[in-house]
Amino acid sequence: MNELDHDSSLADADHIGPDASLLIVDDDGPFLRRLARAMETRGFKVETAESVAEGVAKSKSHPPKYAVVDLRLGDGNGLDVIEAIRQRRDDTRIIVLTGYGNIATAVTAVKLGAVDYLAKPADADDVYAALTQRAGEKAELPENPMSADRVRWEHIQRVYEMCERNVSETARRLNMHRRTLQRILAKRAPK
Repeated sequence: MNELDHDSSLADADHIGPDASLLIVDDDGPFLRRLARAMETRGFKVETAESVAEGVAKSKSHPPKYAVVDLRLGDGNGLDVIEAIRQRRDDTRIIVLTGYGNIATAVTAVKLGAVDYLAKPADADDVYAALTQRAGEKAELPENPMSADRVRWEHIQRVYEMCERNVSETARRLNMHRRTLQRILAKRAPK
């Protein structure tokens, strides 16, 4: 069973409130559909978008009460969707998802109005908890924090993406040999 398909009790639907509209914006189609199904079982009325353009359009036509927005989308940055939501509605609870942990981007997302920042792959329970968390509640510490190897790998991936997947430029910025970087990039992410 996939983490996203885990059913949660509908008794928690009272945490959502009368306006259960949720916009999920992510360009990973299978992940988007699984998360949408999982959120519907938890009581949300879900709309989905697979691009910045589609997310902005849906935000303008029907600004949601809740939103889950991926930062890296095929046609741009999820921060544009957050801005579009905020222009229409200032009480939306926005959660930002990303595969690349980046403190600067997290700070920008929070300044634009995101209430939480989750690293992918986030499961439906984490997303639900972040969306329904009340003001003043503290998030629980993760049971399995990232290893030092995983943090290093995430940093290398972030710089690689910033350099538009240019291995030579990434190696220069990280002050590492190009072949070493290529070996690291060819391997799977450490646990």
